[in-house]
Amino acid sequence: MTRANKTIVVVSGDGIGPEVIRAAISILEECATAFGHRFEFIELPFGGIAIDRCGEPLPIETLNACRKADAVLLGAVGGAKWDSQPLTRRPEAGLLGLRKELGLYINLRPVRLFESLRAISPIRLDEDETIDLEIVRELAGGIYFGPRQISGSETNESASDTEIYSVKEIERVALYAFQRAVARRKRLASIDKANVLASSGLWRRTVERLSENFSEVKLESLYVDNAAMQLVLRPAQFDVMLTSNMFGDILSDEAAGLVGSIGLIPSMSLGNGTALYEPIHGSAPQLAGKNSANPIGAILCAAMLLRESFGLHREAAAVEKAVDHALAAGFRTPDIAREGCKAISCSEMAAHICVALAESAMETEKYGWGV
Repeated sequence: MTRANKTIVVVSGDGIGPEVIRAAISILEECATAFGHRFEFIELPFGGIAIDRCGEPLPIETLNACRKADAVLLGAVGGAKWDSQPLTRRPEAGLLGLRKELGLYINLRPVRLFESLRAISPIRLDEDETIDLEIVRELAGGIYFGPRQISGSETNESASDTEIYSVKEIERVALYAFQRAVARRKRLASIDKANVLASSGLWRRTVERLSENFSEVKLESLYVDNAAMQLVLRPAQFDVMLTSNMFGDILSDEAAGLVGSIGLIPSMSLGNGTALYEPIHGSAPQLAGKNSANPIGAILCAAMLLRESFGLHREAAAVEKAVDHALAAGFRTPDIAREGCKAISCSEMAAHICVALAESAMETEKYGWGV
């Protein structure tokens, strides 16, 4: 087996970011020990904590290290403490800047219902149905990066944000979505608002033109309002969903609610530079320091990192199996604990998953991967 020697830049950020990233690091360290790899972790300030320490959300030292790393692991950014900052100097501006500087234009968010958590899903599925979908979100364009303006004051104040997409921007994320669909169940739902927005009209025309090169994939174009409703009514129908920046931001949170908690969902951002991995739950400052956050989203980020950036498919599968094992054993953080169920802390959940990972690695060593 080839031994990996990789550098991971860790930007824990704000709120619950540090505690969930500590959990993810503990899993990666256990993985390195169990499978004979070497991972170097370089921790640097980012987001609100970087504003406090360095005066800006994305220090140049952090950016340069991210550019050189084999992968970047991010916790979360933001909090009320920094809301008085100008938009361009808030923690979120650091995140947008990092994505831009690393050339990241695709965000992948897998959403899967764990069998052991079916009871806490707010919807009821047929016995033979489940939720297993991927949201491919455009990340570098759209309304989040378009021109914005604020004018006037008080009752005469007005504001505007502009959504701009080019054919090239749509093509590169759509091609990736088609490729993901080919590797899965060969269904792609492209989400837009083409009946109202010019940018969405271009989106739909471009995606439908590209579909001619993927005859094996069934493409369906849906208006975003209908897609939001269909996610609730029949989530099992979806395989891969392709969205613009803002639509993906919204729909992925909705999808996370269907599987029990936003704390369960990982994401990967990729493009021309180093890939970035972050749970989608945000900084949740009200939970910061309480050791009660769900680390599974961050731990599944570690699994994605192993598979997508390092090519360590077996190790990634072992981490995912360990998460399944811990949940099947009944361990729950507060966000996924049913009434009357004893909840455990963030660090305790990570410890149980570490134990399950070590046991899985021992079985692999004993019997080999071919069994």
